[in-house]
Amino acid sequence: MTPTLVREHLSHADPVPPRVDPCARARDWSEIQERMLVPLFETVYERLEVGRATRLLGLRCGSGLALLMAAARGAAVTGVDPSPERLALARERLLPPGGTRARTGTRLVDGTPRDAAGAGTPAYTLVTVFEPVGCLADDSEGLGGLLAGALPLAGHGAAVVLAGWGPPERCATASVLRVAAELADPLHGARRWRPPLRDDLEQVAQRAGLKPDGSGRVACPFGYADVDSAVRGLLSTGLFDAAIAAAGGRQVDKELAEALHPYRREGGTVWMPNVFRYLIARVP
Repeated sequence: MTPTLVREHLSHADPVPPRVDPCARARDWSEIQERMLVPLFETVYERLEVGRATRLLGLRCGSGLALLMAAARGAAVTGVDPSPERLALARERLLPPGGTRARTGTRLVDGTPRDAAGAGTPAYTLVTVFEPVGCLADDSEGLGGLLAGALPLAGHGAAVVLAGWGPPERCATASVLRVAAELADPLHGARRWRPPLRDDLEQVAQRAGLKPDGSGRVACPFGYADVDSAVRGLLSTGLFDAAIAAAGGRQVDKELAEALHPYRREGGTVWMPNVFRYLIARVP
């Protein structure tokens, strides 16, 4: 059955949009998917010499793994994320029992970047957006408001790091992510997956008034214990939400598992080589 026929069939059979458990989704992100970006975090922190003099503002900080790695280098870190479920997991990672601040001055903010401001708060020296942009139809455009709220909190010359997917031909996961585009319903304004564009990050920086100051590529292979873990990890990114709304969770799970078949290894593990890009820009 073609994706079009699948959508038509399911739209009549199941008119109620499927529900996603946000707590389970956040847990899958924290336990399975977030670690895939560790090489990206390490490369950026090494290049920018993140340490005790760093005051880091992490936008869309997820469940806090990148913040934890920066704090381990001595940085004072503040994280902002719109997902209360992911932020709750970040608190488990970063804050000691009792809810007091960690030794490095860690703060986690449920809201917008402006909520991270405070009287007498020193300017941030580094702002990061490690959630890869350039995957959904409007995600790079949506960064404008986020950066507009964050940049006034950063000092002159502060580094701003943006991340995105590398060229599709160098990302094995791109062939799997096409399932999201094929099953999503374009007639309902869904935020469908699209291949990343060469200048996605540069366009975001330009619109925000930032000055590019270097870029790089990092190998971030996706490795999973089995197909079930791979499906759960990939779904936790949110890139398949439009497909789930259009075709239903079962159909997405089925086609996703089939798309992963070429990347299975002996023993049932799944391995997909990928390359991610990062851009360093400066606050004027």
